[in-house]
Amino acid sequence: MYARRPRIVSLLAFCLLFAAADLLQAQQRNADRPLLVCFGDSITAGYGLQTGQSYPDALQRDLDSRGYRYQVVNQGTSGATSKDAVADLRSILLLHPEVVIVEFGGNDGLRGLPPELTRRNLDQVLTALEAAHVKVLLAGITLPPNYGGEYIHQFEQLFRDLAAKHHPVFVPMIYKDLVHVPGTIQADGIHPTAKGAEMVARTLLGALLPLLRKG
Repeated sequence: MYARRPRIVSLLAFCLLFAAADLLQAQQRNADRPLLVCFGDSITAGYGLQTGQSYPDALQRDLDSRGYRYQVVNQGTSGATSKDAVADLRSILLLHPEVVIVEFGGNDGLRGLPPELTRRNLDQVLTALEAAHVKVLLAGITLPPNYGGEYIHQFEQLFRDLAAKHHPVFVPMIYKDLVHVPGTIQADGIHPTAKGAEMVARTLLGALLPLLRKG
């Protein structure tokens, strides 16, 4: 019984070395893949969805199938506001992304925050990304009709104003292809289902392609 222990230890050491080598190879394979960071709130994070069902996951699959060798990184945080985007900006820049999808503002609007505050915060985010020579897609969204026409107009306008100032690739409404499709929004009326997340990914992909390079 005791004579077999060295064999077991040797086998365990071999397995650990094999796992470490496999991890190193995976890191090396991804080392030359430019990063595409999805920076946003619960829509990006995949709230209410299972692992692999968020729109960044679907975007990764879409890019892979089209031969774009980008590594999509999900930096979505449920409940995050534009103020949180400013606070987390340094961590995004430290990743040295080539492209960033900025998807914030929904929680600001749902909390009834002044649109000008959201605009100022997102202006800081876009200015910092520009200074770092990062390509940006700005993702806009709207609010439920019960927030009132004037407030909704001001909210939607802040995204248009930012797009006019910074000239990112701009998708005014990331849910534009979901609106009349059953089964794309969860029961809360806010977050996409897995089917909806796939549609959001395709909507963003169409706008992203001019920013991307193959090979």
